[in-house]
Amino acid sequence: MRLRVVGCSPAWPNPGSAHSGYLVEEDGRRLLLDCGPGVLARLRETEPWPRIDAIAITHLHLDHWADLVPWAWGIRVGPGGDVDAPELWLPPGAADELAASEQVGGDAVVETFPVREYGTAPFAAAGFEVTAVPLVHYDVSSFGLRVTGGGGTLAYGTDTAPTPALAELGRDADLFLCEATLAGPEKGALRGHMTAEEAVAAFRASRARRLLVVHRPIELPLPDHVERARDGLVVELERTRP
Repeated sequence: MRLRVVGCSPAWPNPGSAHSGYLVEEDGRRLLLDCGPGVLARLRETEPWPRIDAIAITHLHLDHWADLVPWAWGIRVGPGGDVDAPELWLPPGAADELAASEQVGGDAVVETFPVREYGTAPFAAAGFEVTAVPLVHYDVSSFGLRVTGGGGTLAYGTDTAPTPALAELGRDADLFLCEATLAGPEKGALRGHMTAEEAVAAFRASRARRLLVVHRPIELPLPDHVERARDGLVVELERTRP
């Protein structure tokens, strides 16, 4: 089981980086987690048009799904016409939201991809078992995704404030992708992101094997012992626990 970091920028892009997109591969099966701006172009650097079995979107902020729009148009009238559209997994209620967002092209997305909506029960996508865990991201419905295959378990904690749900999402995972957008805690009643210290605390509570910080602005350093994701990074996962 292999993870390829396609893009890992925060809401504003780091220099030369795409937004959120994480490709999970095993035995020829390919699952893309999120599809933010720049992800499609980055995938096309290695193949004329991406051959992906399924895409799962964590929430409907544009930096996590916007490249579904050019993907849809590439299938309709561009070079993707000869490649099957990936199965598209969305959070509950997201299909209707996209269908109503004609001005940004969401309607083209739901008309082009075979759309499914997940709940909190495990579902199968690209042959992987995926479990969606509700997180806390302002007032937006946002879900972390736990992906399990024969070669290991990946936990992807998308945009979220600190929450005990992160420890369950990453419980004993072989790799935990955890966001750390902030230099310091947000103020106010609503929170949606974490600091590096909060990401490390969630990782330790999860007892996951390895932490990879994502969604981190390049301007913000990390403690020496904390590993930062970068576009193009490939991680080979090996199952270490039953």
